[in-house]
Parts: sequence; C-alpha cells; structure tokens
Amino acid sequence: MLDGLADYGYWGLLLASFLAATILPFSSEVVFAALIAAGMDLWTSIIYATVGNAMGGATCYYLGRLGKTQWLERWFKIKPEKIGKTIQWLHGKGAMMGFFGFMPAVGDAMIVALGFMRANVSVVMISMTMGKFLRYLLIGFGTDRILSWF
Repeated sequence: MLDGLADYGYWGLLLASFLAATILPFSSEVVFAALIAAGMDLWTSIIYATVGNAMGGATCYYLGRLGKTQWLERWFKIKPEKIGKTIQWLHGKGAMMGFFGFMPAVGDAMIVALGFMRANVSVVMISMTMGKFLRYLLIGFGTDRILSWF
C-alpha cells in the first residue's frame, strides 16, 4: 500500500501523513523518503506531509473531544485505562504538550487525551503542527543528506 501512495506524489504523501497521524498503525516516513529519493521537491514534501499529519492529529483531538471512550476502545483499540493514564500524566502540563503529538506510540493517545480534557484547541493545534513540521524537517533533510552520499 505504501508504494501505491508514493505513486500519487504529493497527494499520496498527504494521505499517508494523514493516516499515520490517526490512530491507525501506519507510517508516512516511507512514502516521504521515497518521494525525496525520487527527486520530488524537499520543501513541498515537508509542507504536504506536515499538513496531512496535522489534519490527522486534529482528527484525533476531536475524537477525544467527543468523549466517547467506548468508541475509541471498540474501533481504535485504545483502552480507557491508557487514556486515563495519559490524562493524569498531562494534568498540569497544558495544551503545549500537543507539540509531542508526533511521538510514536504515545503521540496519538496524547492528542486524544488533550481533546478529552478540552485543552485549548488553538494552542494544541499550533503546538502539534510545529512538532510535526520539525519532525518532517529533520527527516527530510536527513534523508536528503543520506541520499547525497550515493
């Protein structure tokens, strides 16, 4: 499936990045690196990946904001205990913790928990997007640098 998304260029990257930021187990880095290796523009790839990933993160936030933990458990396999632990950990840290939404395994749960907690949506979205942008920036320039060796 990842190869198929890379065939669609930037739009495939946007979709891959969106899916990777939702609760689905999906990786956009493969598509991102494949497009850079294929000669696509680095900055355009970073922008498309960031936008797609931020849209997926916003989806997670609003799923959490719905407050339907049974939906999260049933369809996305997130246990209420995990949300509870994440909420306890986030308590007092604030909406700026959205910055770490890019982290594997815990990032999605963190964004869902921020939505569940009704954290400030503007701060969460801005900090989350900044974190995702910096991640793709580092991956993009790292991939470009590695490819320059060959």
